[in-house]
Amino acid sequence: MLDPNPLGGLLFDLDGTLVDTAPDMGGAINRLLQQEGKPPLSDTEIRPHVSQGSRALVRLGFGSQLTDQAEKSLIDRFLAVYALHVADTSKLFGGMDELLLELEDKKVPWGIITNKPIRYTVPLLQQLNLMERCSALVCGNTMAQRKPHPAPIILACQRAGLQPDKCVYVGDAHRDVAAGAAAGMRTAVMTWGYFDKDEDINAWSADWYCEDSSALRRVCMQANLLDNST
Repeated sequence: MLDPNPLGGLLFDLDGTLVDTAPDMGGAINRLLQQEGKPPLSDTEIRPHVSQGSRALVRLGFGSQLTDQAEKSLIDRFLAVYALHVADTSKLFGGMDELLLELEDKKVPWGIITNKPIRYTVPLLQQLNLMERCSALVCGNTMAQRKPHPAPIILACQRAGLQPDKCVYVGDAHRDVAAGAAAGMRTAVMTWGYFDKDEDINAWSADWYCEDSSALRRVCMQANLLDNST
């Protein structure tokens, strides 16, 4: 039964926001390139494309002129490789575990809304000991809609007993800001995220832009999720 007086909380995108998954995503595409006798991609090349998913990484590695059948085959192979290495080196971004622990200590719920499918999200969160800690998890195939549609964020709030206008959604892509705003939330962008560094992220019109976990903690205080006494 939902709390009749829903509270606020902090909700996160996953890849590029809460967890640095680029090394494992990049490792999967480079394993596939190696299988095909092609040179590996650098971390600098890979990172801006990680949040765009498997198709973007396959096109980055193999070009955009593939036939539909060839592209689908490479995507399927990429995903099979990634499933075996989903949490080899992925880890929380610096300072985020401390922030989560503080939220938990203050009984502030936090959750995850990601376009990443359940098949890859759950093993990753289990490996990072986050699965049992988050109050709500909505993945890319939990429902028909995906971000930038607000429905996944609204569902997460319902599951966690949260009131959207008391929450902050934290992401690293324009679709995160658009989805959070459409759900009635204030939004924050982690500038360590997976986007092209030439992109004008200020044009996304988020409420806050955070360079690190300390800046996000200050957002939590401004949003009355945490107080200034600690």
